[in-house]
Amino acid sequence: MNINVGTATQASASRSFEVERIGRHLGAEIHGLDLNNDFDPQTFAAFEAALIEHKVLIVRNQHLSTAQHVKISRHFGDLEVHPFRPKGEFPEILVLDNNKDNPVLSTDVWHSDTTFREKPTKYTILRCQIMPKTGGDTLWCDMTAAYDNLSPTFRKMIDGLYAVHDFKNFRTLFSKSEKDQAELRQMEELYPNPLHPVVRTHPKSGRKAIYVNPQFTVKIDGLNDDESKAILDVLYAQVHVPEYQFRLRWTEGTIIFWDNQSTQHYAANDYYPDRRRMERTAVCGEKPV
Repeated sequence: MNINVGTATQASASRSFEVERIGRHLGAEIHGLDLNNDFDPQTFAAFEAALIEHKVLIVRNQHLSTAQHVKISRHFGDLEVHPFRPKGEFPEILVLDNNKDNPVLSTDVWHSDTTFREKPTKYTILRCQIMPKTGGDTLWCDMTAAYDNLSPTFRKMIDGLYAVHDFKNFRTLFSKSEKDQAELRQMEELYPNPLHPVVRTHPKSGRKAIYVNPQFTVKIDGLNDDESKAILDVLYAQVHVPEYQFRLRWTEGTIIFWDNQSTQHYAANDYYPDRRRMERTAVCGEKPV
């Protein structure tokens, strides 16, 4: 087994863990960590460093309560409340419970979470509760590797560009009724099409990553529609390169932490009519630069 303990050695002896790299560019599994116990400061620092390095961290056999999920997530920062989903006992929790009577709304499109916000999601933490016997995998793409492998000329051309983002996939939730249209206008005032750089610099690693996605990006600012589409088509195509991807087969009790600032993800919608239930928290981010 290839164990990479580089960042984990900073952890205290009582809470040390091992990091096993699984994917070439992204994806690692954590061994020897029980999330039923709270993070101590040293362990948390080592865990976050591993998250930034590997971008996707898998911790299996973690049968947490919703309250424990929220508590662990708070170590990473303030938590988002998703504006387009029902709020329950824990408003920070987004429930993704899909079956034949409740189909997926939008996760089966490559995306980074909530780029329609001025300050999009920093980290996403997703916990598996119910998994079908087949299907329902999640895929991630390393957008840093994707950027690095563009030609130098193309990188130079896109480095200074900005793109318009919108909650366009959630617009289908609003009917033509007067009440729904009034709510839609309120959402448009709260999330007024932010401009984000096409190439984002990670605030901690300093590495550049492609930061446009087909779910939320509308167009590149300052270009005509044909020019914008031509560039976006090239950038969108990078997520389909297998060498940049990591694919996970979920098991119940698995919890995944990923860096939303340097990845995109896609939930495979291939398990209907079976049921797949997840609970998700998202850590508030900062304005991309």
